[in-house]
Amino acid sequence: MPLEEVTEVVYTTAATAKGGREGRVTSEDQVIDLPLGKPGSTSDPKANPETLFAAGYASCFSGALNAVAKADGLDVSESTVTAKVSFGKTDSGFGLAVDLVADIPGVEEDVARELVEKAHQMCPYSKATRGNIAVSANPS
Repeated sequence: MPLEEVTEVVYTTAATAKGGREGRVTSEDQVIDLPLGKPGSTSDPKANPETLFAAGYASCFSGALNAVAKADGLDVSESTVTAKVSFGKTDSGFGLAVDLVADIPGVEEDVARELVEKAHQMCPYSKATRGNIAVSANPS
C-alpha cells in the first residue's frame, strides 16, 4: 500500500516522555502531565502508553463515527466507542492489538456495522495501524 502523505497540516502537537514506562509524559501545551506506570498495576495504577493509545484511538474513532453518520443523515451523538488495547509478546518481540467496540443506540445492527466499517476506513488511527497491528472494529 502506498504511503499516504499529509498534504495540508491542520494541527500539530508534541509530547515528551522521560524515564520510559515508569517515567513521566508531558504535552507541549501542558494539557497532559502524567506520571507513568507499569501496565496492569492494581496497587498503584497510573497511565501507560497503552492507556494513552486507547484513549486517543477511542476518541478519534468516535469522531470518525460521528462524521460518517452525519454524512448519512444520522445522529449518533449518544454513541460510545471503547478501544481495548492489548500489549503482549509477538514472534519478533512485543506488539499491540486493538479491539474497537462502538455502542450506537437507536441504530439497526446492519446500519451500525456499515457505519463502523466506514469509520474504520476514515479514522486516522485506523489508517495508521492498518497492516501493522491486529485491529477489529465492531458494533456492540
